Amino acid sequence: MGLGKTLQASAIVAADIAESRARNDEQDPKSLIICPSTLVAHWEYEIEKYIDSSIMKPLQYIGSSQDRIILRSQFDKFNVIITSYDIIRKDIDFLENVFWNYCVLDEGHIIKNSRSKITSAVKQLKAQHRLILSGTPIQNNVLELWSLFDFLMPGFLGTEKQFQATYGKPLLAAKDPKCSAKDAEAGILAMEALHKQVMPFLLRRTKDEVLSDLPEKIIQDRYCNLSLLQLKLYDKFSNSNAKQEISTIVKENELEQSTSQPKATRHVFQALQYLLKLCSHPLLVTGESPPDYLVDLLKEIGMGTGDELHDLHHSPKLVALQEILQECGIGSEISSPDASAAIGQHRVLIFAQHKALLDIIEKDLFQSHMRSVTYLRLDGSVEPEKRFEIVKAFNSDPTIDVLLLTTHVGGLGLNLTSADTLVFMEHDWNPMKDLQAMDRAHRLGQRKVVNVHRLIMRGTLEEKVMSLQRFKVSVANAVINAENASLKTMNTDQLLDLFASTPASRKASVLPSSSGGDQSKDSKGKSGGKGLKSILNGLDELWDQSQYADEYDLNQFLAKLNG
Repeated sequence: MGLGKTLQASAIVAADIAESRARNDEQDPKSLIICPSTLVAHWEYEIEKYIDSSIMKPLQYIGSSQDRIILRSQFDKFNVIITSYDIIRKDIDFLENVFWNYCVLDEGHIIKNSRSKITSAVKQLKAQHRLILSGTPIQNNVLELWSLFDFLMPGFLGTEKQFQATYGKPLLAAKDPKCSAKDAEAGILAMEALHKQVMPFLLRRTKDEVLSDLPEKIIQDRYCNLSLLQLKLYDKFSNSNAKQEISTIVKENELEQSTSQPKATRHVFQALQYLLKLCSHPLLVTGESPPDYLVDLLKEIGMGTGDELHDLHHSPKLVALQEILQECGIGSEISSPDASAAIGQHRVLIFAQHKALLDIIEKDLFQSHMRSVTYLRLDGSVEPEKRFEIVKAFNSDPTIDVLLLTTHVGGLGLNLTSADTLVFMEHDWNPMKDLQAMDRAHRLGQRKVVNVHRLIMRGTLEEKVMSLQRFKVSVANAVINAENASLKTMNTDQLLDLFASTPASRKASVLPSSSGGDQSKDSKGKSGGKGLKSILNGLDELWDQSQYADEYDLNQFLAKLNG
């Protein structure tokens, strides 16, 4: 989040090394830092930047299995080993035999699932001291907190079964809309007890504490109207068998109140994925070679070939992106002294959920209409070892106008304060992911006002989802604060309402949603007193975008549209 977790953890480890030398210990204590693969080089860079090389000597333990075997022989020359979670999983048989001084987990919420292979491997490590760094220690439910503390202080919160009985079950029971007063009271008492037990071991810092050192962050929602093609595809979905089937199943599930996942989930999320992709660009749902049932629709609006789908006017988001870049003095022809002065003043991060949308931005906008734009790209196709080199290149070269990123790869842990403008083409289901992505630029070291543009299609599912995601991103007031919301907390009317489109006849506009801070800050007062139900409802499961993509096959759903 840009609040100094990396620097503070580095200072703690360095201080311990200095104290060891002051005691004339024979050898420096060796520490292990584990982080997402994208951040391994970032950690080494930050340590070398702020800590004297005579104190901390970091080694990146990455590469192929053969490379890592060679690196093991060099461990004695270094006192800080930096590696990724994936390497820990692969090399745990070797690493568990080393007794580490500090074991630091960056983005430690990665071990929230107590049954994952990565979590199991991490918990086999032996260390004198253990630290977890995270901006989101609880994303979904309190059981995640148990997994984190099971690494930090094994046994402190009891066994998983004991924790579930003491805290999980009372909280789950109190969340039930039909719970008794006794259950509600038990939930409150459980939350308070958990709060008191864990808070002495949590050091929490928020942006509010450093706002005096930060420039403003202005979030603007820029609304766009559906293109004719998008509107036709939207209408086709509304009249399809798939829509009717979803409506029927969701209504049936209204009568099935249980803790298990509803039957409608698969169909609902296939539909949501389809509609959200459609909002971004028609090509994401039609493909380069549209199926037969869409060819007729294209002919209805006077389109003959798939090539025409690349025209900018079919995706108002691309048109809006072009306008934003030109407003920043990027990609426009220099025809006046004023325009010349604007060049180089702003640098832009463009976030998308799908690599395919970044491909479209490159081909249909930059290469076809804005050839003067200089840009780099960072997504899952870039090898982890090379990602930080792209970050350094962007930060060090002011002639690079734009960095294209996927939120999944580029939205976590990186320092991109050389940019002052962010554009979100698509939006993550988990609002904390987008807020973390914003903090790549709005963090300590930023000297300019940060402008965040969120492109939203008016009158569509996207607009409704964004309004539903105005919930708080701090995790429950009672524990660390958990007001995450998920689709499972919606009632039937809300869920079905997502699939309805509203008239999109109004002109696109730009509406500021906050000034000088996170959107969550603006509405803090509105949600603070919603009571136990508001807090407990947030403790349900909230999936990541990648989980939706893995679980639900869009191709199967598309076939239903022709049924």
